[in-house]
Amino acid sequence: MRYFLLGPLRIEGPEAVPAGARLRSLLAFLLLNAGRTVPAGRLVDALYGDEPPVGATNALQSQVSRLRRTLAIEHGPAGYRLAADPDDVDVLRFERLARDGARAREAGDAGRAAVLLREALGLWRGPALLDVADAPFAAAQSARLEELRAAAVEERAEAELALGTDPAELLGWLREAVAAHPLRERLRGQLMRALRRAGRPAEALAEYERARELLAGELGTDPSPELAAVHLSILRGEQSPPPPSSRLPAQLTSFVGRDDELSALIALLGASRLVTLIGTGGTGKTRLALEAAARLPGEVCFVDLTSATGAVSAARTALGLRDTGPLIGTGTGTGTGTETDADAHTPAHTPAHTRTGPSGGDAEAALVTALQDRNPLLVLDNCEQIIEEAALLAHRLLSRCPGLRILATSREALGITGESLRPLGSLDTASAVRLFTDRATAVQPGFTPDGPNSPLLHRICTDLDGLPLAIELAAARLRQLTLSEIASRLDDRFGLLSRGDRTKPARHRTLRAVVEWSWSLLSDREREFAARLTVFAGGATAEAAARVCGAGPDADGLLASLCDKSLVEAGQGRYRMLETIRVYAAEQLPLSERELTVRAHTAYFLDLAETADPELRSSGQLRWLERLSTEHANLRAALVRSVGVAGSAGSADGADHPRALRLIAALSSFWWLRGLRGDVAPVAADMLRALDGRVPEGFEEEYVLCVLAAGAGGAASGADLARAGRIVAQRDRAFRQPFTAFLWAISAGPSAAAERPELTGDAPWSQALARAGAGHLHLFHSRVEEASRDLSASLGAFRELGERWGTATTLTGLAAVLAAQGDRETALARTGEALALFREIGVWEDIADLHVQRAELLEAMGDLAGGQQEREWARTAARRAGVIR
Repeated sequence: MRYFLLGPLRIEGPEAVPAGARLRSLLAFLLLNAGRTVPAGRLVDALYGDEPPVGATNALQSQVSRLRRTLAIEHGPAGYRLAADPDDVDVLRFERLARDGARAREAGDAGRAAVLLREALGLWRGPALLDVADAPFAAAQSARLEELRAAAVEERAEAELALGTDPAELLGWLREAVAAHPLRERLRGQLMRALRRAGRPAEALAEYERARELLAGELGTDPSPELAAVHLSILRGEQSPPPPSSRLPAQLTSFVGRDDELSALIALLGASRLVTLIGTGGTGKTRLALEAAARLPGEVCFVDLTSATGAVSAARTALGLRDTGPLIGTGTGTGTGTETDADAHTPAHTPAHTRTGPSGGDAEAALVTALQDRNPLLVLDNCEQIIEEAALLAHRLLSRCPGLRILATSREALGITGESLRPLGSLDTASAVRLFTDRATAVQPGFTPDGPNSPLLHRICTDLDGLPLAIELAAARLRQLTLSEIASRLDDRFGLLSRGDRTKPARHRTLRAVVEWSWSLLSDREREFAARLTVFAGGATAEAAARVCGAGPDADGLLASLCDKSLVEAGQGRYRMLETIRVYAAEQLPLSERELTVRAHTAYFLDLAETADPELRSSGQLRWLERLSTEHANLRAALVRSVGVAGSAGSADGADHPRALRLIAALSSFWWLRGLRGDVAPVAADMLRALDGRVPEGFEEEYVLCVLAAGAGGAASGADLARAGRIVAQRDRAFRQPFTAFLWAISAGPSAAAERPELTGDAPWSQALARAGAGHLHLFHSRVEEASRDLSASLGAFRELGERWGTATTLTGLAAVLAAQGDRETALARTGEALALFREIGVWEDIADLHVQRAELLEAMGDLAGGQQEREWARTAARRAGVIR
């Protein structure tokens, strides 16, 4: 979560700002000290001042307790601590950025200082601590922060003036700052210098006169020697250096949806001399680079390498230098000249034909001379087509031009020392919808994302991976198609999005052309491996990719290369393709190879499911739940293929019903614990239709679980349920899958299950669950003592196993027993333990039920407000579980 105090108090995250003034004040003071322990006495002083009322310490404890329901507040002997990253609190982030910016300016790095200070001051949205102004601590803290803000404005102005920022960009906020702090002479002098640079010396002299009169009238003093020196310089007509120029192409459309990435990129450019923005084609790397460059102070030069035949030649042209002959990368240099110092630094992978001969060296030397005494930002755009030349040029220029910074865009890294990479991924859904809406209104005025358009628009943006190029092309099709027609044609996305900007190079014009260009940069081995990766529906680990795609020990290297070339994304130990790239790559895989790869994929995930199933009833439950959750899309795809119903996606390799039933059995407990039964119910129903009343011999239990899975979505027929009932009735031994007895009890009723103890088996987990079931049945019939006995025994067994779901389920039963015995305080504590365990697992239906149970306990104890809050949380959990809207 992120917290905001520089303006209205706000929390960016799932939790709301506390309603009470005292609670808001407590939160604000803890935020000012985020990450640090604050003694209770200091908190009392902050909230109540020098004369706290009797019972203030108890009141503080109560207020902290209320905050701890939603925020991570730790309590120890030394006091209270809000467990938040200081950089997530705008006040603390501002202080750090302002401090770092001032240090950078003092060290002579005006560019980095300007970037840091711009970001620091951009955090202010109004007066500090606006919503807690009446708190005893607020006045002193507000004054301190306003002083820091004014000092940061002065530091930024100094950095901007040193960089030669266009004075038109400075005068507005400098005048506001002077009006807010008329006695700050440094600010006044900076405004005067900006006015002189803007060619308005008379106004600058007038500012001096105003300062002189104000200082004499208010303080009885004369202007400081520093301000007098600025005045004298203007009187003498001394000129400041002309502002540097920028050569950036003008943009014809608005910038939408990359605000966070823009801020991060600008910050990175302030800290690094070489930044490479990498990502797959169509993610908007060029546009983001141009927006960042336009917001940075100083000289900027844009070098478009899209169709360039040589990196040096393109750079010279962009800088307006006259071409003098054969250049680096053209292959026309003699290659016989004496090696220069720069040649000694040539990256090892640079081919001989790109090395600079005498004439190429002269051209490069002229480029170095033009940049050596300047501090420009060079934007090298679309480096991938001449990646080695671009890398060599960047290395040599940065080595010889100490004031130079480079921002490169590419589908792969330049791969040189000192490079900072900034990967650019897809837009989130909200930003993608904004981009579509913005572009749609250009071709269909009055287009709105609301009402009936909303679900279609979200689906289109999601199906197109949030890829800016694809979204813009889709929006342009509104000239000919309705939104519904666009959504229905996304299966043929390359045909649908085949019309683009005629002014762009062919490989950047359509969605297929963009992907084909990236594909053409791969080796044959990389193409083969990438095509096989398309069988993964939800990404893959390196180990899974190696086993399924048959790459063996080469898998790691191939994955790394595909990531470098932005065909595959890596994160948290997994590799995935954007759906657009996956669709294209799947077209490149011959049918015979696809069938082999699909079979390997299904076998791998069946093995994973059957390995994980018993672990879900052990102390390793959380770890295996997380692993199966990560692989849910792949597991579902394997199941769909095994069911093999006509029209089912991914069923090309044919049906294998025994394999499908094995998957259903192995995954049933996972689906229950993760609340995924509704998601897989349609697939289970397809399985039942495919079986058409036949139960494969030896798979009777698996058939029952399939019926139960389909029944969770209301898709099991009466005949299916009756057939499953007969199988259970005729069974005379324990189920192989321990969860079967529990799920059947949920369906048929606990009494029916209690009458058939032979179905449970003697495994410790099964026995613990059976004991819990007996306890809940006693409780249902108001046999409180018997319920307490069985549930206590079950709780001990589950805790010994280290299994969280069973432990939490038993704790809820014991809480009900305690409430029936009149011990509501202990009952509430038991539900708190259960709630923590259910949250660890992520079983939202049970979380919703438990919040209702806690609400009833609190209301019975007279805490109506607490009960209402619990019911709100229950509704939130139920919505997350999909139980209510």
